[in-house]
Amino acid sequence: MEVKTILWPTDLSKNSLKAARHVVSLAEKYQARVIMLYVGTDLTTMLPYGGKYPSEEHLKHFQEWELSQARHEMETVCGKDMKACPMLEIKLVQGDPAEEILKVADAEKADMIVITTHGRGFGELDAKTPDFGSTVGKVIRGAKVPIHLVNPFMEP
Repeated sequence: MEVKTILWPTDLSKNSLKAARHVVSLAEKYQARVIMLYVGTDLTTMLPYGGKYPSEEHLKHFQEWELSQARHEMETVCGKDMKACPMLEIKLVQGDPAEEILKVADAEKADMIVITTHGRGFGELDAKTPDFGSTVGKVIRGAKVPIHLVNPFMEP
């Protein structure tokens, strides 16, 4: 199997960042480009508060703030954990996480997706269930490329 591009979707949670060492190892093995992807919250899918939605200006301000915070955190992770990946790109998008992961995998011609079985989730509760998190379940069902799953509850 030839792997030129690895897509690493992360929600920047403690769970999802446990995939970093797997991404580094695979990128080194295949000399692959790595795309670190963060999908921002799509607030338009949330229920309105008191029957009212925030203004478009408020939504845009929050989304810009979230992506700015995510970029900063991603750059910190890259500097600390991803030094062995010289071909690392950061990508930020907005929308439904599973849909956006699959879109980016297609658009970037990813050969592999590396993702944890649970992201933000509910911590210890997730560790006790055999089910995958909702996002990874959708990605597994829709992916056209191999997926390297990382169980964040296993000791390193």
